[in-house]
Amino acid sequence: MKALYRKYRPVKLADVVGESQVTTALENSLKSGKISHAYLFIGPRGCGKTSVARIFAHEVNGFEYEVEDSYTDIIEIDAASNTGVDNIRELKERAVIAPTEGKYKVYIIDEVHMLSKPAFNALLKILEEPPKHVIFIMATTDVYKVLPTIISRSQVYNFKLADEEIMLPFLKKMVKTEKIDIDDDALKIIIRRGGGSFRDTISLLDQISGLKPSGKIVAEDVISVLGLPKDQAIDELLSSYESGNLAEVAERLRNILNNGARAETVAEEIIDRILKNPQPTRIALLKTLPEVSAPFAEAKLLLALTSNFAVSPASARGDALRGPAGPEPKASGTDGRYNTAGPVTSTEFDWFTYLTSVISAIPSLKNRLESCKYIIAENTLKLYPEKKIYATILKSANNLTTLKKHLPINMGIEICDPEDTPKTAETIPKTAETEKSPSKNSELSDIMGVGIEEVKDVGDDPF
Repeated sequence: MKALYRKYRPVKLADVVGESQVTTALENSLKSGKISHAYLFIGPRGCGKTSVARIFAHEVNGFEYEVEDSYTDIIEIDAASNTGVDNIRELKERAVIAPTEGKYKVYIIDEVHMLSKPAFNALLKILEEPPKHVIFIMATTDVYKVLPTIISRSQVYNFKLADEEIMLPFLKKMVKTEKIDIDDDALKIIIRRGGGSFRDTISLLDQISGLKPSGKIVAEDVISVLGLPKDQAIDELLSSYESGNLAEVAERLRNILNNGARAETVAEEIIDRILKNPQPTRIALLKTLPEVSAPFAEAKLLLALTSNFAVSPASARGDALRGPAGPEPKASGTDGRYNTAGPVTSTEFDWFTYLTSVISAIPSLKNRLESCKYIIAENTLKLYPEKKIYATILKSANNLTTLKKHLPINMGIEICDPEDTPKTAETIPKTAETEKSPSKNSELSDIMGVGIEEVKDVGDDPF
């Protein structure tokens, strides 16, 4: 039995769904007889670039198109397997030979960005002086890897992935024809997992179509067969992420994975959800979730879901880690700092809270601060770094703003010359974060059951 994708593969430009910006232009060029010697089709995988290239190659020659047919004047080349300059030189030698059946000899070069630089240069020479009977149709997912001179000599067409509004009516018509009993919710899940690719979506439908010889296929069936996490489970996982509860994130993630979902699939589902409904508390996950892949995909997913957690003073008492960075609590001062009752002395200053807050904001300041000596006089924290380069670093606009921000509102700060360090200056205590609080890595190690080694901060000091 023929696979659904091959059965429903378009054989005419008019049959192509969702790419009218391309097919209309190509149909007009056929009608007018204005045919270019080079075309470049750009777009993500599975969006129909190669299918349209084959259809156009047939229609420009007036050939009837069947998926299984083969014409000597239509030559397909996989650039991923023919990357060398010798392959292109051989192509050039054959290109000068006139077509045997049609008006044009059409070369379809798939994944053209995979050509080596010498091969690109050889192809460029052909495009600069092409034989009149030759057409090149090049397809690529990574146009930035294609030489600009190749692009400038080609007619460029941009393909796009299909959205649900285009895909759903197409699938509903297909399942009706194929007598597949499946509800719309199940189809929508298949479309979502297909990622906008007709090829991948129809292949998934083909996989699921025989799931129930009798009875309607529903969303729960698709979720089970594809090993997808339930929407409720993803919602609960994200809720735990937003609350900053590391143990709860790990537990919910473990349950999802134990129910058969792959870590990569969970990451994709979360990314899809964020893209459809961006929220400030979740947007940072887009930095880390795309990196979730084998090997150690599960560990990477857990790390992605906790990479924005910062150790708070509460964790030193065994409480949960503080969650994704959110708005600072409202303070009494206009610049976000806190007021204190009267002057602050050295014995009263809360180094634990201050250092933890500063280092949480800029981890690289840890070594700089721990090497400082200090004096608190007239409600001013005077810091005496160990080296002049450290003083320069601490005085930078961003660092100085952070150092000031976490002081009480009625305190100032001054970064002094190391040479002026008075004998009465005291040494800043070691960071409470490292001495009193369990590290995030140790907690991750406990959860994952493996040792996770922390990379020591070397800072930005070149000396």
